Amino acid sequence: MERLQSWNVNLYDSKHSFVSMYGADLIEILAPKPGERILDLGCGTGDLTKKIYDLGAQVVGVDQTEKMIHRAKEKYPHHQFLVQDATNLAFYHEFDAVFSNATLHWVNEPEKALTSIYQGLKPNGRFVAEFGGKGNVQFITSAILQRRKDLQKDEVRFPWYYPTIGEYTQLMEKLSFRVTFAQHFDRPTKLVGPDGLRNWIKMFGDGLLDGLSLEEKESLIIRVENHLKPQNFDGYDWLVDYKRIRVIGIK
Repeated sequence: MERLQSWNVNLYDSKHSFVSMYGADLIEILAPKPGERILDLGCGTGDLTKKIYDLGAQVVGVDQTEKMIHRAKEKYPHHQFLVQDATNLAFYHEFDAVFSNATLHWVNEPEKALTSIYQGLKPNGRFVAEFGGKGNVQFITSAILQRRKDLQKDEVRFPWYYPTIGEYTQLMEKLSFRVTFAQHFDRPTKLVGPDGLRNWIKMFGDGLLDGLSLEEKESLIIRVENHLKPQNFDGYDWLVDYKRIRVIGIK
């Protein structure tokens, strides 16, 4: 929670707009209908909330990061945005659908989150989500952790939850969801510009740099860049190994 609250929303909007861009086709899977009441779980700065609203649905955007919600309200002042934790949503049988893009891999208590999502859905409501799956950004994380070891630094807690598709769908079924769609797929993702990788590390991967001084962080990032350049940098942009899970579950 504390780490997410420290996110740089300017860096998120300016350098990582691909998060919302790739979520656009998830909205097609959601297929919102006019008048439906939909929860956008992990709405970030609100771009996908606005897209769902433009298709005629009544949307509530929630995120646990106050800075994200503040920015969403600035960008879209006529929409409803709330600060809420995915594991403790304040809704009961209210939504026709819960939509979540690029959020649930940040939630290290997935059973609590799924329980809360299930509670918020109306009977026959649908849960449509995409998030990082097993092996997501493994090139980056392995390179960072190896460079930490080279510096003889203590191990850090891995900040993400990247399940297998079997693990996650089994958990959904345990909590009474009827899983109607499940997919684990590769989605190579471009990080724009020579600073794309270091911007990604500073935005999303800073937890792997815990315990390092500013000088050590900079040195480690340079070493990671040099290590990954032969296979991940084309001279202009970086290409990283995103692996995503998509699921649909019915209450």
